Amino acid sequence: MSPVVHRQGKVMRLALPIMLGMLSQSVLNLIDAALIGHLGQEALAGVGIGGYAMFMMTALVFGLSSSVQSQTAHALGAGNASIAQPLQAGLAIGFAVGLPLSCLAWWQAPALVRLISSSDEVSLIAIDYFRWRVIALTIIALTLCLRGYWNGRQHTHLYLRIIVVVHIVNVALSAALIYGMAGLPALGVNGAAIGTTLSLLLGLMIWIVLTLRQTSRALGITPSVQSLKTTLQLAFPHSLQQLWFAAGYVVLFWLLGKMGTSSVAVGHVLVNLSLLLILPGVGVGMAAMSLVGEALGRDDQQAAHRWGIDALSVAGMLLTVLALPMLLMPEPILSIFFTDEALVQLGRLPLQITGLMIVLDAAALVLAQALMGAGAQRTVMLLTLGMQWLLFLPLAWWVGVGLGYGLVGVWLIQLFYRLLNSSSFLWVWQRRRWLAHGFK
Repeated sequence: MSPVVHRQGKVMRLALPIMLGMLSQSVLNLIDAALIGHLGQEALAGVGIGGYAMFMMTALVFGLSSSVQSQTAHALGAGNASIAQPLQAGLAIGFAVGLPLSCLAWWQAPALVRLISSSDEVSLIAIDYFRWRVIALTIIALTLCLRGYWNGRQHTHLYLRIIVVVHIVNVALSAALIYGMAGLPALGVNGAAIGTTLSLLLGLMIWIVLTLRQTSRALGITPSVQSLKTTLQLAFPHSLQQLWFAAGYVVLFWLLGKMGTSSVAVGHVLVNLSLLLILPGVGVGMAAMSLVGEALGRDDQQAAHRWGIDALSVAGMLLTVLALPMLLMPEPILSIFFTDEALVQLGRLPLQITGLMIVLDAAALVLAQALMGAGAQRTVMLLTLGMQWLLFLPLAWWVGVGLGYGLVGVWLIQLFYRLLNSSSFLWVWQRRRWLAHGFK
């Protein structure tokens, strides 16, 4: 077996559990929608809005995962005895940030939800749902730290095993609380939120027990001031990036709304399809983060660079295979979602463009994560948000709305943006200036 094939195989072994775990989350979202859909369209809309508000809050602590993972991988490569320091720092920050944020969001839930929803009936449902969900923000922050720690140690299989257990419990408990099964009260939409929160708490408990069994001292170390500072410095740019990246999709759908209901409906399907199909790229990127960090911990800069390129080749092949059906048979795929032939025809070319975008996105998806493995979170944030907010969204407004090219015009601009974004990440990676970042 050639060295390249061996390295690509290692990337795939690390990435596969992450990809399957992420896929299970997408399946869970569909199951939740099916369970809640029986309560009516207002309930479904309320859960959608409440869930999006929760996603925005989660973005504020999401950077803890990449911060802990990249530092842990670096310490693993360096043979550092204090490998659990980043985990301890992340847990301390997660608790210190998550708890007050959760309380503030619970208090200000009406104001936050009404920024997204204009319907009073839907807003009332969304507020209650969001309040039950946001209780778990601290739980999510701590779980992200533990997940990052074990991914950084290249034990990605643990994430898959735990997330599957959490999802199974979530579905069973949510269904029982929604409809009042097994002697439990029928709580409707609130039952779905409570079921999700309790299942997340179970997941955190499993992570803690597993960590104590595997590394008994990992949760008993007081983090140093320097470790806290480094973890926060690495987490903040990624969290800010996630928050503004999500906000960018709000602006995108606002733009589509200017073009009519048909464009919003088709755009919603196209965006969700692309977010689902890029998951292999994200999984490979998370594997690359660990491998790059570990190589830099060994002070092997050549290997760190090579891992990024090898991971990119794996992601490129996977995403190309997934994109082919969208390129070759767009109408049958769109017919799954739409019975109106006019909507199928409206989405035909944009879906093919989406297929091309997925392939072109490989470098950005993988190398952004690899750069975070090198401690270059700030570079990733500036490049990602700069491309989205200074290039894509203004051009999408000008071409789609100003010039009147509609949905196709916006998707062509998005194709150009994805090409330029990935080219920029590849250029940054090949320049190797990220080797100077380190974990200071």
